[in-house]
Amino acid sequence: MQGLKQAAAVAAALWAAIAFAPAVQAQGDYPNKPIRIVVGFIPGSSADITARVLGNKLGQILGQSIVVENKAGAGSSLAAEQVARSPSDGYTLFVASSANITNEAISPNIPVKIAKDFTPIALINNAAVILVVHPSLGVNSLKELIELAKKKQDELSYASTGVGTAPHLSGELFNMRNGTKLLHVPYQGSPQAATDLIAGRVGIMFSPASAVVSQVQAGTLKVLASATAKRPGILPDVPTMVEAGMPDFETSIWFGLVAPLGTPKAIVDKLAKAVAEASHSPDVVASWKPQGIDPVTAGPEEFGRHIASESKRWGEVAAAAGLKK
Repeated sequence: MQGLKQAAAVAAALWAAIAFAPAVQAQGDYPNKPIRIVVGFIPGSSADITARVLGNKLGQILGQSIVVENKAGAGSSLAAEQVARSPSDGYTLFVASSANITNEAISPNIPVKIAKDFTPIALINNAAVILVVHPSLGVNSLKELIELAKKKQDELSYASTGVGTAPHLSGELFNMRNGTKLLHVPYQGSPQAATDLIAGRVGIMFSPASAVVSQVQAGTLKVLASATAKRPGILPDVPTMVEAGMPDFETSIWFGLVAPLGTPKAIVDKLAKAVAEASHSPDVVASWKPQGIDPVTAGPEEFGRHIASESKRWGEVAAAAGLKK
């Protein structure tokens, strides 16, 4: 009887090994077919540029084709839903961004959430957000702008690229930190917002650097500070908000790579290593720099903490500003 039990145990172990072998082998051979990266924004956007430049280098590193697919709509929530329902095999990935987190902050009932429905792979880069003003305001520093905003409560307005975007919530964070009441004027994207800012129809904007850098360099607009943690490569002489005198103020438009929940750790780790190598390659850095985009190093665990921190912070800002739907 004992011999039969032992034989059964050995047989069960063999069957388990046979069944498990293909999965292990598949992970070891990864990737053995093209990888699809889904972007929730239109071609030419910062997210799209991030994915295409990165994808080209990733393809060289991994020895497989990388196909970038654009599925714009609902602040990239449509693309997120599509990828979340995909197999957890590492062949369908999503470019998550700060837009997903700010969307969740304003609309907590969004069905698919980055922290809950995806496995973080790596933070890729930051697109700088800078604080710019029209010269007619007559301010030359962050301190002067704060003083003016306090004197002119409910009189000064700031532009954003739309409700719930990083530039919008950056303005709300500014109000919270300083006890000011800048009036929010949303636009349908950076070009429209920048046009009215240049014309002086609005006086202030937390803008993606790429949208206004030429006007800053020409003197049409004044830049007071960068909202990013470090000075942006495209404007290295511009101080951060912290350096300019406002502690605990940081915001950026960031992009990271995530996979459907349950993607094997071996695949995630391999992709994370490849992303870190690709995003810091000299040719990739050079391609991103004119767009105000700087590489960032953060693997799965650190990126996961970043997502959690961003979710908490922007959720609190949205709640305090009465923006939650």
